[in-house]
Amino acid sequence: MLCSPNREKGTKQRSSEEQIIQILQEAEAAPTKIEVCGKYAISEWTYYRWRQQYQGLNMSQARRLKALEQENERFKRLAAEQMLANAALKAALVERGLQ
Repeated sequence: MLCSPNREKGTKQRSSEEQIIQILQEAEAAPTKIEVCGKYAISEWTYYRWRQQYQGLNMSQARRLKALEQENERFKRLAAEQMLANAALKAALVERGLQ
C-alpha cells in the first residue's frame, strides 16, 4: 500500500523501498513533482531525499542496499559492545593491580 493521500497531516508512515522506487518512477513520468508529492502526501524535501538515496536503483538493488545498511549497523553495535567489554576488563585489571 502506498502512502494514502487521505491521511491526516502531521502523521508519519514508513514506506518500503519498493514503494519509494515506485513513487520516484511515477514522479519522473509526471509533469510536475509537486503533483506526485501531493498524491502520496509526502513533502518535497522527502521526495528529494528519496531521490538522492534511491535514484537509479531497481528493487533488488534497493533490497541489497537495505540489507547492507542493517548489517553495517549490526557490526557497529558489536564493535561498540566489544570496546565497552575491553574497557571494563582494563578497569578490572587496574583495580586488582595487575597492570
